[in-house]
Amino acid sequence: RGPTMGFDKGITSAGKSKVKFRKAPKSENVYVKLLVKLYRFLARRTDSKFNKVILKRLFMSRSNQPPVSISKLVKEMKNKQGKIATVVGTVTNDIRLTDDTGLKFTLCCLRITDGARARITAAGGEIITFDQLALRAPTGTNCVLLRGPLKAREVYKHFGRAPGVPHSTTKPYTRNSTKSRKFESARGRRRTCGFKV
Repeated sequence: RGPTMGFDKGITSAGKSKVKFRKAPKSENVYVKLLVKLYRFLARRTDSKFNKVILKRLFMSRSNQPPVSISKLVKEMKNKQGKIATVVGTVTNDIRLTDDTGLKFTLCCLRITDGARARITAAGGEIITFDQLALRAPTGTNCVLLRGPLKAREVYKHFGRAPGVPHSTTKPYTRNSTKSRKFESARGRRRTCGFKV
């Protein structure tokens, strides 16, 4: 037998050649697929980084497309007249927002709740889709790209140092861990009971 070829530990080795993000959407939604087709073309044929970011976000899973509330849009769009707020995800209503005067802007998003749509249009704002945005701003000129808080999901409270180890603020997976003093909250978890880790 001749000498066998060695394992290449260069850039194409097993550990380095992982795909770090999706190259296509997993969604079967035909409208998302059409948007991907459009922004794949724009990302390739223009030098705009905006189009590349939009394309990458269209590929993302639903948990990586956190919703944005209208109150966050009002805060981010303050003193940005004439610009288009762009969200690759859902825009939701916020009943805590009482003043609707700041909602007079153009918004482009994948989906929007009925309450948020009604308030924005009543305030004199406009809601457009991504294919309309591609005609208005093919390179993302005067667009403000926004996204929601990724770590706001309840599941992130359980990630981190194990609950019970010193200086851990990680939430344990127990029944009624917030309401009850029955689970993982006796000696060692309260200063009043001897010590706390």
